[in-house]
Amino acid sequence: MVAVFNKELLSWYLITLKLNQTLDNRLQNAQTPHPQSPQLQINTEQSVKIDCTDSSVSFRESVKIEEGPTSPGTEWAISIKDKLEQAKQDDDSGSWSKLCIYRVPLSLRKDDDKAYIPQIVSLGPYHHGKRRLKNMDRHKWRAVYHILKRTSQEVGLYLNAIREVEEKARGCYEGSLIALGSNEFVEMMVLDGCFVLELFRGAAAGGFKQLGYARNDPVFAMRGSMHSIQRDMIMLENQIPFFILEILYEIQSGNPGIVAKLALRFFDPLMPSDEPLTKRDLSKLETSIGANTKAFDPFTDLGGLHCLDVFRRSLLRTGPKPSPRIWIKKWSHSSRVADKRRQQLIHCVSELREAGIKFKKRKTDRFWDIKFKNGYLKIPRLLIHDGTKSLFLNLIAFEQCHLDCSNDITSYIIFMDNLINSPADVSYLHYFGIIEHWLGSDAEVAELFNRLCQEVVFDINDTYLSRLSEQINRYYDHRWNAWRAALKHKYFNNPWATISFFAAVILLIMTFAQTFYGVYGYYNPRS
Repeated sequence: MVAVFNKELLSWYLITLKLNQTLDNRLQNAQTPHPQSPQLQINTEQSVKIDCTDSSVSFRESVKIEEGPTSPGTEWAISIKDKLEQAKQDDDSGSWSKLCIYRVPLSLRKDDDKAYIPQIVSLGPYHHGKRRLKNMDRHKWRAVYHILKRTSQEVGLYLNAIREVEEKARGCYEGSLIALGSNEFVEMMVLDGCFVLELFRGAAAGGFKQLGYARNDPVFAMRGSMHSIQRDMIMLENQIPFFILEILYEIQSGNPGIVAKLALRFFDPLMPSDEPLTKRDLSKLETSIGANTKAFDPFTDLGGLHCLDVFRRSLLRTGPKPSPRIWIKKWSHSSRVADKRRQQLIHCVSELREAGIKFKKRKTDRFWDIKFKNGYLKIPRLLIHDGTKSLFLNLIAFEQCHLDCSNDITSYIIFMDNLINSPADVSYLHYFGIIEHWLGSDAEVAELFNRLCQEVVFDINDTYLSRLSEQINRYYDHRWNAWRAALKHKYFNNPWATISFFAAVILLIMTFAQTFYGVYGYYNPRS
């Protein structure tokens, strides 16, 4: 049985069968006078029936095929039917709602594929079994061995616990990309999860010696390759579901609630801001947030999906942010590609300086919390190191892929991308302590920001920085601010220029007075 979808398809199908039948008849007549073998019989009077019930579509065969020689047209029709059946199964499975660990889209990864692919350790199924990453597997088994040795437990306890949630864990990944059997998938989850937890506990304890590892251990030591491992573990494609970690940790210690705290302590070196705050700064920060503001707690709020999600939540910890406001009329379409050639939230640092806008470092550990008031743009300190690029790219990819995720990190990065157009912009921000970097030059920092969001789909009206950008642009468009800034830059940039300016003004006043009294005395002479 095979489905025919329209009259045109049915016509081509009948023509193909007729040609095959004619060729077969000629060949058989040329070889032997015996009767012909049975040919395909087609019922052309039946039509296509589509039964829609409970949001599902079942295709009922309308063309009957009896036994006979297989033709290319028959194989093609069967292939289409198989593909439709697979599509129906994928649609009925409902696994899309559980998906939270994504493959990075090709449009994002084409410029820098290395930022999304682990270099030392693989976690989860996407990069499982790759030859260059298999060397870490023996260290993962060492982690499992140490855990079992400390807890006097059997490995079967862990395997059985994860097998109970295997289907839920598989739903977190793009299922078509997982070619692992049940036993292999469960083993991978236990192995990777125990390895991650050992790293978390070692970082929290200040070292791995207390966990039974040697001081010069090649992996379990707070030195050597640990920074590269941390960078691999924050990649979107290299995640395992957070509930797996909580189950495994609960088996070990009986307390699953502190896994998020352990994770954040482990990933602390990757934080893009390490601004130390005094008690006075913290008091001012609490006052600015407000007494009635409910702070975001990444440890208790709904639970994390995976380590990257928990890390992102910790970066955005705060009360409510300014609500977006539709203010750019000439870009009224709902979404745009966030490329500086296509759209621009604000002008760059050099142009804003010419309009009289001043820059100042804001004392807060929330690197994204930018303020603008009375011509001062206050930006928190941002620390850029060799892992910042990979971190930002994976955060952007997660916000692009996950529907229930805001675009706050993407908004901040696009804002900074607009600010920074050249090494001179980076140098100016560095002078005020707004940007600190460990890269080779300011030019590398400028290139980093200019390449981060080249192919990002982004709605400029749906960002917490929209209102602030509007205020900056209004200030920039006011001509008097530009004139005042130019006057100050030209005549008040140093003390000698200031003295010369006032001397010229005084001379001009005296010349005007002399001219006035000369003309006045001529027309009104004294008697």
